Amino acid sequence: MRGWIPGLLIACGAAAFLVWGSLAGTESAPKLGRRASTVLASGIVASVIDGDTMRLADNRRIRLVQIDAPERSTGECYAEQATTALTRLARVGATVSLRLDRALDARDEHGRVLAYVMYGKKNLNLELVEMGAAAPYYFGGRRGQYAEDLMRAALRAKAAGRGLWSACPGTNLDPSRPVSAHK
Repeated sequence: MRGWIPGLLIACGAAAFLVWGSLAGTESAPKLGRRASTVLASGIVASVIDGDTMRLADNRRIRLVQIDAPERSTGECYAEQATTALTRLARVGATVSLRLDRALDARDEHGRVLAYVMYGKKNLNLELVEMGAAAPYYFGGRRGQYAEDLMRAALRAKAAGRGLWSACPGTNLDPSRPVSAHK
């Protein structure tokens, strides 16, 4: 009888530690490593909220960092198309990985995780800008790991008239401000 009690206590302690760790991971800000971007975790896409925001199956809200897409809530030009673009890139049920940028905040003022969303080897933040579904946005002027890549992609998309750049010709490319898509 004595042999099973210590084993039971160890198992219960391990289970409590794992449950506590998983709960703490969704509430606290993630710790960053020494590299420019750090894989935070992976998750399963539950829904796409708009062209730069999604919710994962574990209820984490993810804001794609360093980009901005037209807002659905205000009916901005190209907002629905931007949402559709992200939905096609990150289908519900797909597993994505999240990369934080140590040069940037880990969460925004709404508690959303700020991350580069990767699907396989594709950086969805960069893909959206290349498609013209979003523009670079360097909140507070802070530039992350992919800032230059995002700006080059936006300049190419605008020159080619892709996405919002042709649908909303009154839109300015200014990474210091949120995108304001106008016809």
